[in-house]
Amino acid sequence: MFGHQYYNQVIRRYVVMFGTLFNDIVVQRFNQSGVRIQAIKVPIAYGPKEKFLARVEQNPDLQKKSSVSLPRIGFEMVGMQYMPERKLSNTQRRVQIQGTAGANNDIKSVFTPVPYDFNFNLSVFVKNADDGVQILEQILPFFTPDWTTTVKIIPEMNITHDIPTVLTSVTTEDTYEGDFETRRTLIYNLDFLVKGYIYGPVKKSGIIKRTFIDFIDGTGPGDGVKLETIKITPGLRANGEPTGNSAQSISVDNISANDNFGFCVDYEINLSGEE
Repeated sequence: MFGHQYYNQVIRRYVVMFGTLFNDIVVQRFNQSGVRIQAIKVPIAYGPKEKFLARVEQNPDLQKKSSVSLPRIGFEMVGMQYMPERKLSNTQRRVQIQGTAGANNDIKSVFTPVPYDFNFNLSVFVKNADDGVQILEQILPFFTPDWTTTVKIIPEMNITHDIPTVLTSVTTEDTYEGDFETRRTLIYNLDFLVKGYIYGPVKKSGIIKRTFIDFIDGTGPGDGVKLETIKITPGLRANGEPTGNSAQSISVDNISANDNFGFCVDYEINLSGEE
């Protein structure tokens, strides 16, 4: 699209980040004496709430007689909005030098990202209220109302962001309807807002190692005589010391962008007066 085919996997990383926040929740059950008799690690999966609810209410396949076990957590991304108040200048770029010292280098660059808020819904499915409140107490205290996670958004550019995840609401549903044989499911719905960024394509280019500035005496375009040329190049001695003398410098092709080089300025004066 727009002449660029690329995939930075940024939105996928936000989905993985969000799910990782809730993948270590445990429900404990105790007997009347207060002794723990069971500890269940609550499974989490990506999918809409209606899908999990349907699996709870019916057999998932023809061979397995039991339905989905509870408690369980499901989540999904339900929307996104552009946030202009977090937008930075379009002309700014992030630049990363690729290569090692003493080798030819390339530059990878990407323009400033576009800010978007991503809406996530987290659904907690339980059979009894005690399991539900146990899970809520392992989530709610950490969101006041936000939790910030450091995410490496573009690994090849070494770009990381602190991404806030904001808890916006908590609601409860009780799906129990019908006779005593109908299975009851309590659902706690938690709505979150992830304040992220989306990056454009990463562009690769070479490094400019020679600059020529021509001074021309003329009255119009294409008319005139070149009086002088200024040539600017990096300068580096064979022992690794920077220099401003091009005669003492190694070849510019052997100077890396990561080296501690100086700048050599050479003047070429056109004494012949030819164009």
